[in-house]
Amino acid sequence: MSGGEAVSRGTRAASSGGTLREVTARTGLVARGVLYGLIGVLAVRVAFGGDGGREADRQGALQELSDKPLGSVLIWAVGIGLVCLVLWQLSEAVFGAAGPDGDKPTKRLASAGRCVFYAVAAFSVLVFASGGGGRSGDEQSRDMTAKALELPAGQWLVGAVGLGVAVAGVVIAVQAARCRFRKHLAMGGASRGTRKGVDFLGVSGGLARGAVFAAAGGFAVYAALRYDPGQAKGLDDTLRSFALTPAGPWLLLAVAVGLVLFGAFSWAMARWREV
Repeated sequence: MSGGEAVSRGTRAASSGGTLREVTARTGLVARGVLYGLIGVLAVRVAFGGDGGREADRQGALQELSDKPLGSVLIWAVGIGLVCLVLWQLSEAVFGAAGPDGDKPTKRLASAGRCVFYAVAAFSVLVFASGGGGRSGDEQSRDMTAKALELPAGQWLVGAVGLGVAVAGVVIAVQAARCRFRKHLAMGGASRGTRKGVDFLGVSGGLARGAVFAAAGGFAVYAALRYDPGQAKGLDDTLRSFALTPAGPWLLLAVAVGLVLFGAFSWAMARWREV
């Protein structure tokens, strides 16, 4: 084989790999947008007292989808989309992310963490799609916390995980407020109005998402301090806790709308994200 042929094959392989990463990333971001959008809509219903008995979490969102025409097909599509998201994050953890600093160990570690997070979500969705039903996120959170507390140094483990989730929430909110997402977007041909719209979605959605992560992490830390798994909260209970603040249901409504906007921002990322 000549040197030119080797270079040509290498170029085609790199192009093929890049195309595969792009397809998995954009498919996964669309699926993420669907889930966050539905969870946000359910949380809005909770804020107005009309949740219909459904929880504002992943299970509630899947149940909402199952009532729609071709619901089972939609749920499978979301599950497959989340698997694509897992593969994308795994590729970034192994090969590095797009951008000049994508090979940094911290970036790779963050991608690995997101890979695990989305893998759990994808597994849950696929189990639901295959007829496995499943418990609510609140039940799962309490059960996992109880099992973790029984481990040696379990109290420290739960506290450390909760603190990590809370810190991640703060980081998500701060990065959203500073529009750090802009460096990952390729919007050279977009109008000024479109750019402002994406900025609005990214900031408002990121702040809401960060607030939810920070609150959930805080509850986990409190559960560790009290040695009481009942204090740990899943997504639904975490969202409902916003309504118990002095701001009442209005804070929950603001966070709920923010989650819907983050769903829309995920779709914008699917369109313009550099991968």
